[in-house]
Formats: sequence, C-alpha cells, structure tokens
Amino acid sequence: MEAGKIQIGVVGLGLMGCSIATCLLMSGHPVVAIAPIPMDMETAELRIRKHLNKAKEEGLVTETAEFYLGNLMISEEYGNLKLCQLVIECTIENEEIKRSVYGKIEAEIGEDALLTSNTSAIPISMLQKLTQKPDRFFGLHWAEPSHTTRFLEIICGDQSNITKGEYLYELSHGWGKEPTLVRKDIRGFIANRLMYAMYREAFYLVENGYATVEDVDRACRNNTGYWMTLVGVFGWMDLTGVPAYHNVMKDLNATLYNGTEVPKLIDDIVKSGGKGVSNGRGFYQYSPEEAKLWEKTFADFSYEIRKLALKYPADVVKAKLKIK
Repeated sequence: MEAGKIQIGVVGLGLMGCSIATCLLMSGHPVVAIAPIPMDMETAELRIRKHLNKAKEEGLVTETAEFYLGNLMISEEYGNLKLCQLVIECTIENEEIKRSVYGKIEAEIGEDALLTSNTSAIPISMLQKLTQKPDRFFGLHWAEPSHTTRFLEIICGDQSNITKGEYLYELSHGWGKEPTLVRKDIRGFIANRLMYAMYREAFYLVENGYATVEDVDRACRNNTGYWMTLVGVFGWMDLTGVPAYHNVMKDLNATLYNGTEVPKLIDDIVKSGGKGVSNGRGFYQYSPEEAKLWEKTFADFSYEIRKLALKYPADVVKAKLKIK
C-alpha cells in the first residue's frame, strides 16, 4: 500500500463494482468491498483477480494479483466501512434500494467521510435527499471497464459542497483518470446526454428505413469512433474548421429526431427477454461461442485502446511544445 492512500469502500460488486475496486487497488488504495447481494461474495474476488492478472499481463501494474488483493476486504458487513474516508455506491438504479443502502453506510462512516454514487440515470440532487448529510454526497460516474478507461465524471448535486467535489477531482487523477467536474447537476450528466442523443438518432435512422443496424454501427466505428479518442466534439470542430459545422447546423438541426418515447426497436428486444451479448439476444444474435469471444475481445480492446489513448492525453500538444 502506498503511503497516505485513503481507505475507500465500494458497495455493490457486480461487473462495474468489481472493476472500480480493481482500479482503486491498482492505484494503491486499501479497499473495503461490501456485497449487498450474497451471490457476489462468491464471484467478486474471482472477477477482481482476473482483472488484476490481465492488468499485469498488459503492463498496467508490476505486482502480482496477490499483492493487490492483500489490500482488499470483501464482506457483507457494513460495519467494516468505519475507517473509509470515501464510499462509492454501485447498486442497481432503484431509489428505494439506494435509500436503504445509504442508511446502512451512513450508520457506519465518519462525519467527514464522503459518500458517492455510480448512478448514470438518477440525478444527484434527487439521491442526496435520501442521505443524512447531502453536502458530502456526489456522483462518481465511471465507464466500464473502470480500471482501463480514462473517463470519470464527478457530479455535484444542488446541496453538494463544491470544495469537496474539487477534492474528489484532484484525488481521481491518482486513479489514472482525466476527470470532468460537473458543477451543476443535470439528468444524464455530460457523457450520457451526448451519447443518448446519438443513440436516439441511430434508432430513428433504422426504424425509418434510412439504414440498417449494421450500417449505423459501421458509420460510427469508421467516423465518430475514429477521432473521439483523440479529441472531443469541440476539439474536433476546431481541428476540421468551425464554419463548416455552422453551415451544416443551419439546415440539419431542424431535421434531427427529437422524440421522447423509447424506440420500438429496443422496446421489442427488452420485452422479449433480450439482454445483448450476455444472453445472445440483442440488436445482433450471438451463439454461445460468439458471445464468449466478444466479451474477451472487448476486454482485449480496452487494454489496446488504452495504450493508444495514453499516447494522446488532453495536453498532448502543450507537452510537445514544452519539449521543443
């Protein structure tokens, strides 16, 4: 354990909870991982160990999985959170479940400890009303797999203490993140609002016969996905000429789909029991062998894209200028 690293709690040990715990362990933090669902007691360590083994294989860490697992406690007892200075809740998107979990957490943690949620769907200003001390409550919105991606959003609710949010912003740089501090709460935060606007238009194009699912995915992979690891939307417009986008927006914006209903295409899939790769039924169909290989391919890709992305951090040009 690195000197001075605070102890952090992770409550909820599904796929994302385990990758968040892995990220924190890799960053030198002692981690107390609480399993609200008993089944997670059986699967969490295996998942985290697998992540750590792969991280060493890919050169993200130098120590063995056992070294990092020595800083991990997995338990069903919330009392083990007593010494945690930060707790990250990773339970399902259900307010009543979260209310219950927050009550159990706050009964144990210290007055100065911070409480955060990995929610991507519920506004932080709503969730902090479920807590005893809303000023110490924030959103910490991660991307899966959390131990390889640079993404992290720190979201302040209406009652959050901005100074504590700035502390989380500084702290998260030590987790290998390029974080964003969202100082004013809005449903979906930043990344999801951008992505869901794109998802909505994708459904519109498919459902109205302009393109197939395969066509839309191919366009995304070879255009939007081609540059987004380097720059964001505003940086891209700067690189490729701002006036051109201004001209396009004058005519295009009025034609973009702005419906508020859930698209029929996804509604039909979910109502028929489709979950995607996890059960072989989604926008594409997968055999068991294909599903397993897609999961492995995604894991491999997350490490490869990380290597490329780290060559191009947000300040890449400023750093090159300093070298000159």
